[in-house]
Amino acid sequence: ITAHKHDPVLKAFYEKKRKQGKHYYVCIGAVARKLCYIIYAILKNNKPYEIPQYSKEV
Repeated sequence: ITAHKHDPVLKAFYEKKRKQGKHYYVCIGAVARKLCYIIYAILKNNKPYEIPQYSKEV
């Protein structure tokens, strides 16, 4: 799964799990599960997935 490298939401989720001390494969499994929920929501709501765009203004 490369989603944890390219999607900012999944990347943050992956890094959060790693900081909790989870093993690499446990984190990948958690990301895959979250991705399944996203795919289900796309199919259920018939809306495309949009990666959140964060503004650079703080």
